Amino acid sequence: MPIGKRLASTLLFTTALTFPAFAAAQEAEQPPVTEEAADETVESEEVQEAQEQQPDVSVPGGGIIVTGRRNRDPQRASTQVLSVLSEEDIARTGESDIAGALGRVTGLSLVGDGRVFVRGLGDRYSLALLNGLPLPSPEPLSRVVPLDIFPTSVVASSLVQKTYSANFPGEFGGGVINLTTRAVPAEDFLSFSFSTGGDTETTFQDGLTYFGSDLDPFGFDNGNRDIPSNLATFFASGDRIEDTSIEVQEGVAGQILPTNLVTLQRNDTLPANFSALITGGTSIELGGDNYLGIIATASIKNNWRNRNVRSQFATPDLATVTEDFTTFITDNNVLVNGLLSFGLDLGPHTLRWTNLYIRDTLKTARLEQGTNFIFGETGFDFANQQTAWFERQLIDTQFVGEFDFDRFDFDVRAGYARTDREAPFNANVRYTRTNFAEDPLGEFFVAYLNRLSDTGLTTIAFDDLQEELLFGSIDISYEVTDTLQLTAGYAYSDTDRRSSSREFSPLIEGDVLDDSLVPILGLRRPGDLINGATLAGFNVRLDETSPFPVFDAALETQAGYGIVRYLLTDTLTMEFGVRYEDATQTVALDQTIFTTPIVGATPTNLAEDYFLPATTITWEPIEDLQLRLAASKTIARPQFRELVEQTYFDPESNREFRGNPFLTDSELFNLEARAEYYVSGSDRVSIAGFYKEIDNPIEAFIFSTAGDFVTSFANAPTAELYGAEIDLVYGIDLYNWGGSFFETKQLLFLANYTYTQSQISVDPSDVTFVPPGGETNASLLFDDGDPLVGQSDHIANFSIGIEDTEKVQQFTVLFNYASDRVTTRGFQRPDIVEDPGLTVDIVARSEVGMFGQPFELELEVRNIFGRDNLEFQENSNNRIAINSYDVGTSFSIGIKTEF
Repeated sequence: MPIGKRLASTLLFTTALTFPAFAAAQEAEQPPVTEEAADETVESEEVQEAQEQQPDVSVPGGGIIVTGRRNRDPQRASTQVLSVLSEEDIARTGESDIAGALGRVTGLSLVGDGRVFVRGLGDRYSLALLNGLPLPSPEPLSRVVPLDIFPTSVVASSLVQKTYSANFPGEFGGGVINLTTRAVPAEDFLSFSFSTGGDTETTFQDGLTYFGSDLDPFGFDNGNRDIPSNLATFFASGDRIEDTSIEVQEGVAGQILPTNLVTLQRNDTLPANFSALITGGTSIELGGDNYLGIIATASIKNNWRNRNVRSQFATPDLATVTEDFTTFITDNNVLVNGLLSFGLDLGPHTLRWTNLYIRDTLKTARLEQGTNFIFGETGFDFANQQTAWFERQLIDTQFVGEFDFDRFDFDVRAGYARTDREAPFNANVRYTRTNFAEDPLGEFFVAYLNRLSDTGLTTIAFDDLQEELLFGSIDISYEVTDTLQLTAGYAYSDTDRRSSSREFSPLIEGDVLDDSLVPILGLRRPGDLINGATLAGFNVRLDETSPFPVFDAALETQAGYGIVRYLLTDTLTMEFGVRYEDATQTVALDQTIFTTPIVGATPTNLAEDYFLPATTITWEPIEDLQLRLAASKTIARPQFRELVEQTYFDPESNREFRGNPFLTDSELFNLEARAEYYVSGSDRVSIAGFYKEIDNPIEAFIFSTAGDFVTSFANAPTAELYGAEIDLVYGIDLYNWGGSFFETKQLLFLANYTYTQSQISVDPSDVTFVPPGGETNASLLFDDGDPLVGQSDHIANFSIGIEDTEKVQQFTVLFNYASDRVTTRGFQRPDIVEDPGLTVDIVARSEVGMFGQPFELELEVRNIFGRDNLEFQENSNNRIAINSYDVGTSFSIGIKTEF
């Protein structure tokens, strides 16, 4: 039996299981029909099944719940507000990763490195699942895995649900995003694809790099970045570096600035980007409507990106610029991906074993140049060289069993995932020109390793993060009566994270040679600062600049839920559920790394339990109009990284972050009303209004420490968010335009717009808690009426395309707009604001025949008008750049074939 018909049959079977009485009532109410009429009905249903092949969706609680109506479109038939992107929908966007494709869904926006915001809320208010199972994150600043590491080739569908139902975890603020991997292919296939491209700011332009290792172009290291032997011995000793002998310190110092890892080089011509993918799958019929599916995929993507980032600092009123820097950055990002999936269809039952491997590596080389106008007589000039290597790796294995019986069905899920993030030899070598006329070195850039006052501090960091997740759940559904269905479930998850950040700064003092000669050493390039001659003539000491080097964090959650779905009439459905969650979240400094205790760190111990109710009512007053009303209570826990008192550099925003151990959970009340009108076929329009009330929302704010600005986090007292959204899908057949070209063509319009307003409420007596002192007046960090961080007032997507209904041929123009949004609270200064603006993309695909084999050609042009990245602080009189740079226009061309 073809897979498409099996999917349609399975969904029809699920419909009957959900509300069989309604199906029976329909049969009972129908008058007898003739044999000819019955044949016509069957034929019509078969045509509809062919036209409405359902996407493969795997979520907790038995999949997408179909309300018993004749239409089987998931978006229309579900009791919840959701959008489903099928493989065809994803392909239409032309995106190579799922994060980009999700950016076209109503109310969703893509921010930075693959993080998806729902209705302008941060990623802490979004939940990402893979086949209904949670994933840990290798990103220290993100609660969920950045979705740009999932290539679209491994995704069968993407479901976005914006109303909460109790079968999902309680950490639900804006929505849940569930990715379902491909399991059982429709037929045997083997496909190859290759693409190449670049952008106007990078490709064939000058750039920066450093040697690293021979395997860097493939996203791996050959051992050059392993922890040096002397440093490993020091770590194992349990000693503090300042308490060790000069011999030990020099032994470590002599190994942490190797020339091939810390010395910038110029690359005269940066290469083009490329990606390659191979995917294969087979479906084996086992007999008796049983099928075994095997899918394997492997890919590599190598991208280069130049950025010339402008960053300024000023007095609180922004009237006087105190620092003005430009950082030229060349990033080389390599993504290696592999998936092996086994699926077993046993009639109505499905077993799925999915194994996923993702390795995402960033090699960055940076040269920061600028002036601090406060220092010295005319200001100090700086030329800072930074080389870094960030590798993120995810290994995930999960089993899903979905079993459907007559009046009883249940799902079983179990999974294990491990993520690692390593950043060894993250070197920042700061050269300073003091411009002192009386100083013989005043006109030169010098790395002052004797730490001359107000000069830059050279540091070398070794970061390591490991997180493991165990998850298990069971969901059971039973039909008590013909119109009443009960669903219950239990879920357990246990997450453990260990985060290590060991940063060192060298200090050179006179020994055999005089102390006054130390600054002359700073004229050397980074790899030659501490060599054999330096160690022979001077004393080289090390300070560990990270006060809290290693943290252990854990989150254990147990949850149980129940859902009642009641079909009051054939046009009115009610769903009520409640979820109970009990969770313990801890963050504590690891005191075992040193033989003497570390003082000053504040532990976190959050033990909370919640009852989280959710209700949705769906009414169909006329055949093609549906009205929905949904209300729920949900929570948002602080992320591990937001709790850990370690300083972390984010290479995307070019800022340092530090956690706050005093953070507490946020509680949300959610309300939504929606009207959906289905015109014909896939044409539809919907309009919705939503409201959220948030207690203790977590907001990012910026503060100054030791002359540098650091971003941290704090609980605001309360906030509310409300808005409306409209979504339109409309297609026009062009067969009557004349000529064979238009005979199978369709003009397709997709448009969505979301209007959102939010405001924080702060009373004079409100307090919040921030380290080191704890209780602080909330009005010092937040202004009453401020919008929430990450919220855009306006988000709009519009696409117009022409595509062939019988073969691969498509040309689409896509417009994406997001208005200003706050990225960080200013803390007695203006907030830091990002202006995403309007971007315009073109995607074209066409099937061609070559060498007796069908090929698919794809052309993409992104950001056609070169919208820049603009992040700034401003008031009524002044404006300064914070993280602003030219983005340029990107382009790619690809070819794909399938056997």
